[in-house]
Amino acid sequence: MSTNAALLVIDVQQALCEGEYAAFEAQPMIVRINTLAKKARAAKAPVIWIHHEEADGPLQHGAPGWQLARGLNTATDDILLRKTTPDAFLRTGLERLLKTHQIETLVICGLQTDYCVDTSTRRALALGYPVLLVSDGHSTVANGVLSAAQIIAHHNATLSRIDSFGPRAQLMPAVEVSFEK
Repeated sequence: MSTNAALLVIDVQQALCEGEYAAFEAQPMIVRINTLAKKARAAKAPVIWIHHEEADGPLQHGAPGWQLARGLNTATDDILLRKTTPDAFLRTGLERLLKTHQIETLVICGLQTDYCVDTSTRRALALGYPVLLVSDGHSTVANGVLSAAQIIAHHNATLSRIDSFGPRAQLMPAVEVSFEK
């Protein structure tokens, strides 16, 4: 990658990775996210963990389900942001943080493909950030119409075809992502 990049990990939280609301293939995704975070840190790229929270329920701030998923490896220099909508930019300070770090490109992964990953990717593009969407680094649950795998495939295809914002979302599997300038 030839520009300043940041890794944005959206909502990979305990309640969304185990139990009733567990995302499709959450554990292999967590392994890939750990690899991405390690690569980002080695290249001195910011690793930004986004936590979704709700007023009550398993994603209530501080609840066990709100915590990052078991198995994720964090570092003291990583950044944590809290959000209350599917948009990682809305009322979070993310855009200001990216400008402070002179970030030009976002590497996006996390949960849920059809909500927060989709919304945050589109918002990033609208704000002028090219996105590298980790094609095997996001997941969701079936919705009664489509399987989780179908939703993931659909969003990979759709998000990578949007060209009206100017910047584009490029698909890349985790193993191919590099943060080196």
